[in-house]
Amino acid sequence: MRSILTVYQPALTRGSFLPLEEGNVVTTAPAAQQAESSQDRRFFGHPAMLFNLFSIEVWERFSYYGMQGIMLYYLYYSVTDGGLGLDATVAAGIMGAYGGMVYLLAILGGFLGDRVLGPERTLFYSAITIMLGHIALAFIPGAAGVAVGLVLVAIGSGCLKTNSTVLVGSLYDRTDRRRDGGFTIFYMGVNLGALFGPSLTGFFQVSWGFHAGFGLAAVGMALGLIQYALTRKNMPDNARQVADPLSPAEQKKYSLLALGILALIALLLVTGIVNPFNLKNWVLALVAVFGLVIFALLLTSKKTSSEEHSRVVSFIPLWIGNVVFWALFQQQFTVLAIYSESRLNWNIFGMEFPPSLFQSINPFFILTFGAIFTAMWTKMGDRQPTSPTKFSLGLVLVGLAFLLFLPLAGNTSVNVAWMVLILFVCTMGELSISPVGQSLVSRLAPESHRVMMMALYFISVSMGSVLAGWLADFYSLETEVPYFTTMGLVAIGTGLLIFLTRKWTLKRMMGVS
Repeated sequence: MRSILTVYQPALTRGSFLPLEEGNVVTTAPAAQQAESSQDRRFFGHPAMLFNLFSIEVWERFSYYGMQGIMLYYLYYSVTDGGLGLDATVAAGIMGAYGGMVYLLAILGGFLGDRVLGPERTLFYSAITIMLGHIALAFIPGAAGVAVGLVLVAIGSGCLKTNSTVLVGSLYDRTDRRRDGGFTIFYMGVNLGALFGPSLTGFFQVSWGFHAGFGLAAVGMALGLIQYALTRKNMPDNARQVADPLSPAEQKKYSLLALGILALIALLLVTGIVNPFNLKNWVLALVAVFGLVIFALLLTSKKTSSEEHSRVVSFIPLWIGNVVFWALFQQQFTVLAIYSESRLNWNIFGMEFPPSLFQSINPFFILTFGAIFTAMWTKMGDRQPTSPTKFSLGLVLVGLAFLLFLPLAGNTSVNVAWMVLILFVCTMGELSISPVGQSLVSRLAPESHRVMMMALYFISVSMGSVLAGWLADFYSLETEVPYFTTMGLVAIGTGLLIFLTRKWTLKRMMGVS
């Protein structure tokens, strides 16, 4: 597993990854470039290439969330309304499976960047793959366009995620005090793209149809790609280095493995064993197997000391809590997207807004409150709550957000302001658990298995994303009260259980809190 995965620490939200300074990850400019990079302050006091990486991240997130904002509706709208006419729960399952696969494919991005192409070339080719995916969605009609487009976007986004922030790290040496500020600027790009993507593609979809919305996502990705292509020669030399290149024997082995996997996938699809109706079940099973295998490897490895073994055990309840959190939170792209289209009144001040606009609410709150949370934890210092307590807080908040749907159960014209309140509470939960969990994993990880431990974290997010689509089978107007009640109580109950067992967990963390 060490040769396949690369360690990445996700940023606060929206799938942006901050690299850990470990192993083969390219995070630091070599000595010959340090003086030059330290003098480069052309972009708000930062290296000029930060602007280009910031821009491609803005457009990548713009296209990714813009497409995702309207894709669910494309899948279940009737053919006369420009959609494919699938059942809404089937469509939600497809979107959940797609979201889960993006996180798993981020591991592939680490492998390609670390062992095959290097981070810079992996990012460049990933951006091209994303653009081709959006073009396929824009111009290939029907299910064929969806299949080709979603596969290409998932592969491209998964691989771009893990390498774009590695390249940000390559602009600074380890002691450069601008480093955190550079990642903060880059993180802003993630949420700027997520803020404007759904609203603009939604407007295009309402005005000119779904394929116009997908086309706008393709144009956005093309703009970012063109700008980056014109300046990529200015990236540091180490950004193009393959840190741990495959040997000829390994190239043959992994090539045969890749062909075998592709052949198996093709066989399952052609025979109909895997189809749109059961895709979420297959992906859920795949993610679960990945999780169990990595837990087993960590706990049975001879390189894991007794103290490190205890820390891995301490993460088990938090891993489960993380799955529960993301299973609710990622319903923004499944159940809540259906709710937005069918239940919210988008006629505001006499103007009709697209239902995909609700997906811009969360990044707006992240941009507004992310820095406040960071400053709050920093100011509290040793007085801040422990990681298990923050986990429990995040779960309780997302559970309360789902219970807030209950007062308006059955109402078919819900004021948008109510959704704003619900997503505000969700975002407060996200800021309590997401950055905390990622930071905690990097500290709990066994020294010889830091890569695997971070992969384990990604798998919890992946499983939550798949469950967000899988759970949509149980949602309808008739089941709204029991559905939101169950979701809310499960999350709150999980949060309280983690809080009540925090002493057990902290004891096994062996000094990590």
